[in-house]
Amino acid sequence: MSLTAAMLIGRSGLTASQAGVQVAANNIANASTPGYSRQLMSLTPARGQSWGSIGTIGRGVSISNVQRQVSSALQSRLWVSQSEQTAAAAQLDSLSSLESALQELTGNDFSSELAGFFGTWSEAANLEQSNTVVVRQGQRLADFMQRIRRDVIQVRDQIQDQIGGLVGRANELLAQIAEVNKAIAQTERGKPNANGLRDQRDSLVTTLSELVDTTVVEQPDGQYDIMIAGTPVVMGASSLGIDVRQDSDGSRLTTVVMLASNSQPLDIAGGTVGGLIASRDVGIEETLDTLDGIAAQLIFEVNKLHATGAAEPGVSQMTGLLTIPAADRTVAMNSSANDTFSDLPYAAQNGGFIVNIKHQASGLVQSVRVDVDLDGLTNAGEAGYDDDTSAEDIRAALAGIDNLGAAFTADGRLRITADAGYEVSFSEDTSGVLAVLGVNAYFQGATAADIGVRDDLLDDPSQLAIGRIVDGAMVANGTAMGIAQLQDQGLDALQGDSLLGYWGDRVQRVAVDAEYAADRLESTQIVQQSLEAQRASVSGVSIDEESINLINYQKQYEGSARVISVARELLDTLLAVI
Repeated sequence: MSLTAAMLIGRSGLTASQAGVQVAANNIANASTPGYSRQLMSLTPARGQSWGSIGTIGRGVSISNVQRQVSSALQSRLWVSQSEQTAAAAQLDSLSSLESALQELTGNDFSSELAGFFGTWSEAANLEQSNTVVVRQGQRLADFMQRIRRDVIQVRDQIQDQIGGLVGRANELLAQIAEVNKAIAQTERGKPNANGLRDQRDSLVTTLSELVDTTVVEQPDGQYDIMIAGTPVVMGASSLGIDVRQDSDGSRLTTVVMLASNSQPLDIAGGTVGGLIASRDVGIEETLDTLDGIAAQLIFEVNKLHATGAAEPGVSQMTGLLTIPAADRTVAMNSSANDTFSDLPYAAQNGGFIVNIKHQASGLVQSVRVDVDLDGLTNAGEAGYDDDTSAEDIRAALAGIDNLGAAFTADGRLRITADAGYEVSFSEDTSGVLAVLGVNAYFQGATAADIGVRDDLLDDPSQLAIGRIVDGAMVANGTAMGIAQLQDQGLDALQGDSLLGYWGDRVQRVAVDAEYAADRLESTQIVQQSLEAQRASVSGVSIDEESINLINYQKQYEGSARVISVARELLDTLLAVI
């Protein structure tokens, strides 16, 4: 051992303490920096030197590494928690917007308008309401349904726009993570010391996890592989990217998140994007489907009754509302090959109806039954539509009745015309085919998007069929009573529920989903706060602790400097002796 060796030991101490002061100072400077992880310097004794028979003597200290103090498992849990929290927040915001659009329980809501519509028919059944009021109330209800649908679609469109923007932001983050991956691999080269870059990457992943559900797998070379919804998107320095596309089902456009490289759909459930998708698919789309379903059944059920109703005075001509192309007129109405009828949200069934031809002068009524075969069986009893009723069969059957004619208009609507001096009406339609064809209808349209009172009925409310023929006799309020009773009538198409009850269930479901989202948001916030506190205890900077480290490094520096000073004094003494 030499005095020079002692000086070198002192120098190693000086170097270590200087580095320690720098690390502590850097920690203190970044104590409030978001995403910064505390750095720790690790010291190891330098390899000793053999000294005769007494063994080895130390040669000072060396710095083994400066690493971030992080818990990978804790960080992964925190990213998952952030995805869940932002998903719940997005879902709550969207459902709250939906509730505002529906305005239920405000008095200016669909339930009130629907009840008011049936109330008007009830008054008409008591002969206390004019035709004009009944017709105008129906149009008011139709306008209200269209407005609600537009408001709900506006909420959905806003969600679609948000999804598109957020996916674009997520794609930028993925590209940045891939770039930082590359920089880390180049900087570290097997030794994990690119602490600033690693903090930067973790910050990017944190932001990404707030947008989409993110899973991170760290590779041996320090690079992150990023998976979204279980699908690898970033692999090392390569990002496959994500994008959105618009899928159409014929009536609406839906934003779908996909891999940009091969258009594979991603089933995103977490993050803001996942929350928006969930509220769109469960809250918004189901509400639209419910509203359209109610509108379709309201149109169908009211039209079934109105089609078999009768007005005073009667009518000699009726024109259906359904436009049927020539190619579909001869195809069975229940065949899947008949596009006109298969696209409707309701359908005719096996049964028939009665045609009543009244001679105006004598008051005599001739009644003829028209059978409607829609059982899906041929005459041989086999499955098939060859023998089932088509629109042309209905027209031919009507045209074959004395004093009655039937033909398709130029645009494909069924027109029924009684001879001069006769009136025509219908009764006992067990098939619903008249409502499907739109004959003597009250409503036009098929969904909440196009529902409305028949145009010529709006122009001439005297055509409103308040009465109906029952057992050959005119009941002045028969149709009005039937429509008024629809308010509480369970419908098979609505799972046995009434129109009001079905809508009430949907509104209640939206409220329950919103409440659940609020509870979920609160619980995820608690979890995230706990995880943030745990991360702070592991990776956060303690000013007090760093101050103590500074004092220790200061003392270490002073001691190392004293070692060098003593070694130099001894060396000077030796030189002086020589």
